[in-house]
Amino acid sequence: MPQGDDAPGRDPAPAVTRAVRLLGLLADAEGPRTLTELAADLDVAKSSTANLCLALEAAGMVARTPLGYRLGVRTAELGGAFAAQFNQVREFYDVCDASPVLRGELVQIAVLDGADALYLARHEGASPVRLGTPLGSRLPAALSAAGRALLMAMPDEEVVALLGEDAEFPALTENSARRLPELLERLATARSRGWALDEEGSLRGVVGVAVPLPGWAPYDPPLALGAAIPAGEAGYARIERVGQALVEAAGALTNPFEAATRGARA
Repeated sequence: MPQGDDAPGRDPAPAVTRAVRLLGLLADAEGPRTLTELAADLDVAKSSTANLCLALEAAGMVARTPLGYRLGVRTAELGGAFAAQFNQVREFYDVCDASPVLRGELVQIAVLDGADALYLARHEGASPVRLGTPLGSRLPAALSAAGRALLMAMPDEEVVALLGEDAEFPALTENSARRLPELLERLATARSRGWALDEEGSLRGVVGVAVPLPGWAPYDPPLALGAAIPAGEAGYARIERVGQALVEAAGALTNPFEAATRGARA
């Protein structure tokens, strides 16, 4: 019978688990959190929470302010290092700047994290209005253009397995798709068209256009390349122009050897 750290269900490093949970609490917070609040959320003694905070502060992972604790600068460095390990993220900015269409658009790269699209990189473009989602933030994959681009690269069976047959999606706006059949219909349209579309379904006032971006190496996760357009400026001609430019940019960011391998399999 397994004993000690080998016992089923046993946490091999409880302190590490609590530290990760604490960082998650700070990431989700809208402002600094006090030691008392963190201890209550972690359901551990205040003294233990203080020790965690001291260790994380020494590592630059959290910072202490007069109002409590917040994430430290080291977390930003790690987030940047995570994104930079993917070849496409490193090349992304040059590809956007080289595109006559995309150089003026807000373009982002996202990865699938569970049922969410997580945003990794951002090319600001020339829009005077700040659009899209901040780096490190996430939106439901079923509602956002980048998320749908990630899902459209999967067979419907995988989409259903990921989201659940009875999935209901949050009403982020009045245009949000709420149920799986509606999403699957939109994914079918996206596959035939070549790019996914979000018409103010995830963010009011923003129309999203996105395409799948296969991983560069076999062990890299698939990504999505998407643009955010102010809804008042999102006529179909512009949407189609941006969609085609994204398809071309994704082609420039795709490993030619991997593309040839996929073509041979098809």
